[in-house]
Amino acid sequence: MRRVAIIGGGAIGSAIAYFLGADPAGEAFDITVVERDFSYRQASSALSASSIRQQFSTAINIEMSLYGIDFFRTLGETLRVGDDDAPDIGLVEPGYLYLASAAGVDVLRENHAMQKAHAVDVALLKPEELKARFPWMSTEGIALASLGLSGEGWYDGYSLLQAFRKKAASQGARYVQAHATGLCRKGRTVTGVQLDNGETIDADIVVNAAGAWAAKVAEWAGIDLPVRGRRRSVFSFSCPETLPGCPLVIDTSGIWLRPEGRQFICGFAPPEDQDPDDAPLEVEHEAFESFIWPALAERIPAFEAVRMTGAWAGYYEMNLFDHNAILGLHPDCDNLYFANGFSGHGLQQCPAAGRGIAELIRFGGYRSLDLSPLSFARILENRPLIEKNII
Repeated sequence: MRRVAIIGGGAIGSAIAYFLGADPAGEAFDITVVERDFSYRQASSALSASSIRQQFSTAINIEMSLYGIDFFRTLGETLRVGDDDAPDIGLVEPGYLYLASAAGVDVLRENHAMQKAHAVDVALLKPEELKARFPWMSTEGIALASLGLSGEGWYDGYSLLQAFRKKAASQGARYVQAHATGLCRKGRTVTGVQLDNGETIDADIVVNAAGAWAAKVAEWAGIDLPVRGRRRSVFSFSCPETLPGCPLVIDTSGIWLRPEGRQFICGFAPPEDQDPDDAPLEVEHEAFESFIWPALAERIPAFEAVRMTGAWAGYYEMNLFDHNAILGLHPDCDNLYFANGFSGHGLQQCPAAGRGIAELIRFGGYRSLDLSPLSFARILENRPLIEKNII
């Protein structure tokens, strides 16, 4: 029985553990998941805005999220443990709404063509159509919009993580609360994971699913991984007016917002040059007053009267090379698998990534969805996979 050590017990690591143990007729694995904090207080899985979309500009991201939404829709039965209640992640599908100025129309149309070629349920809206559908929105400065009609929305990321974790554990995966501090390497092979309690987990296969801290794990193997932790603040606020049918809106300013129960949450992508790496998880409160609220009130007049009700900060595990996931082996090491750099897309892509890494380990290649466009090869050969729709 091959021994698998997974560094990182968040949604990615737990999805890999689940898929490795989900085939009772296949090869059995001895799986150990090393997670430094079972409370997940700093985990991206718990602090994410927890959304899923199909409106990408690259085929591989579209395909991964198409699988993701199908998985989420049936998750209750798929990840049910025995006679327990079916897990519920609270999935809703009001869609994503991308707003484009005149300068962004060509890109929006190009993305739309790619999405329709992959059967994404999406529609382009002219300003007058946008106003008719969402009368509470100002169309000032908008030349075109793209609305997901199905397959896009949001859910509870922490519940998703716990559902994967509980199912993986029920299949035999062992979760160990400890800090990984190093790798044991012999030639081209990693033979174990060193822990801060002095123990070493012997392994035939090691998976780096360490999220914002993945570069350190790669460094232990002498591998340069262009992934860094980037702080991202999320703000919650209330508004006295309701916004019927409100989707997740991506404004021309780059700010996004969506309903959260009777309130709303909003934020913006962290800057790539944020300094230092792995900045403390302190909320950037000044950004709400100086940048976010004025832009939101300009787009949605009802937001002139908002009241901020809370905020939190989490990490993006940002791939500085091209903002896309890095999956699979590095050519310098025969048994260290990478599942890193999702750049804000990890929760929605964890079902596809988890299944894909499990297939690589089990079969030596992808069987369901070819994720090779996300391999290390593109980085080593300086071939960035450009995703135009980054939030």
